[in-house]
Amino acid sequence: MGRSEVPPLPFEVAVFHLSVVLLSLVSAIWPTPSPPVSERWHAWPVVRVFPGAVPGHSPSGARVTYLLAGVAPEAPCLTAFQPAAVRPGCRVALRATYTDSTQTFVVTVGIAVLDAPGALKGHDGSGRPATVRPAAFPGGPAERFGDRQYFAGTVVGSGERYLVATAAGYSDGRAYQPGDHLAPRLRDAARQLATALHQVLTR
Repeated sequence: MGRSEVPPLPFEVAVFHLSVVLLSLVSAIWPTPSPPVSERWHAWPVVRVFPGAVPGHSPSGARVTYLLAGVAPEAPCLTAFQPAAVRPGCRVALRATYTDSTQTFVVTVGIAVLDAPGALKGHDGSGRPATVRPAAFPGGPAERFGDRQYFAGTVVGSGERYLVATAAGYSDGRAYQPGDHLAPRLRDAARQLATALHQVLTR
């Protein structure tokens, strides 16, 4: 036969509950410190760096939601960015691809983690900005998104430890041709996502 359990005395129960309350109060008064801005890229969970949904708006002012299609593994900067876009001091790159709620546009967002503030500059030789390499994900609107499919891009954050670059194109897989008309909604998607995810990391 096992030893019978001895119920706790009333004062023991009261002390236990008091300890829980005190711990809660201490956590509220002295919360866990937030990591420095420069460390957030690896201290935060992926879902905080790349939210599942990012609000935006169309050129007409209508609400738009950009939905996460997939997150790529961490990669060297020379792998994730075009050569003309990489600068010395780029430590690592994070990438994710979003689509608008109509699944018409796809946008890859690339975060360059820098050793010191800097800028990405240059063009890819076809008139498009040198930027992050598109990241495709099978089984969805971003499955045909590659280097030939991006039409627009932008870079945000030249004064920070992060540069956020975007490459935007169409989900139907059409390839860019020099002189192609750039839809305002596509340009806006590239700019809004770069701005929004830079703010997530730095504010």
